Amino acid sequence: MTPGRIAIPLAGAIALLVCQPAPTGSTALAFTNPKKGNAVTTATLTVQPAAATAGAFMPAGYAEMARRRVAVDGERAELVRYQRSDGRNAVLGGEHFSTVIAADGRLKGFTRMDLDLAGGQLPSREETRAIAMDFLRVAAPELLPAQEISWIEPHDEPLRVVRNGKTENLTLTGMKVKMRNRADGRWMWVIVGADRKVMVFERDIVWVTLPGHRKTEKWLDDTWLAENGTTLP
Repeated sequence: MTPGRIAIPLAGAIALLVCQPAPTGSTALAFTNPKKGNAVTTATLTVQPAAATAGAFMPAGYAEMARRRVAVDGERAELVRYQRSDGRNAVLGGEHFSTVIAADGRLKGFTRMDLDLAGGQLPSREETRAIAMDFLRVAAPELLPAQEISWIEPHDEPLRVVRNGKTENLTLTGMKVKMRNRADGRWMWVIVGADRKVMVFERDIVWVTLPGHRKTEKWLDDTWLAENGTTLP
């Protein structure tokens, strides 16, 4: 699927994003179903470039399911979730394509959890690095001058699917390029799937050295969403 065929509908969907501070005091998340309308009436975000970039990686047959304003390290952003139009594995932990776009239009990250990514031969470290750098040149060229690769290794993501009436917990494995931004000390990574395309991208991740944990919210991670009270429409 070519970027041009995907970017237009995705841009149209994300162009309606609104920026509002996420509720304080709780990380509980309830998605807003776009079919039921959006009661928020604040200013519209300008996110065409980010929408086009993310849209190039959305699998065929996905449609917007929900959207939610969120906070990422205290900054306003929008989480948009897409699921398969045929309803296959349309549960938390199942197949989805999700994006987080900041109020200033920056693509903070996206994830592509699709059954087609299960199995397959992973790219080599050299090939993975080349794919990641090519992606950053398009998605976030400002990160390239100060990026420093920490490591390139296989990385697993869980996926819950239903096959033949039975629920199965699968593992999607990609090659992860973990990088540090020397300019601000934050982290970023690109995970490349067996199809040689980016399956996960995240940037501006704040890491607390002691006791050693991620501070930045994990809005693209279904396990984290479930732990923090997420419900789907």
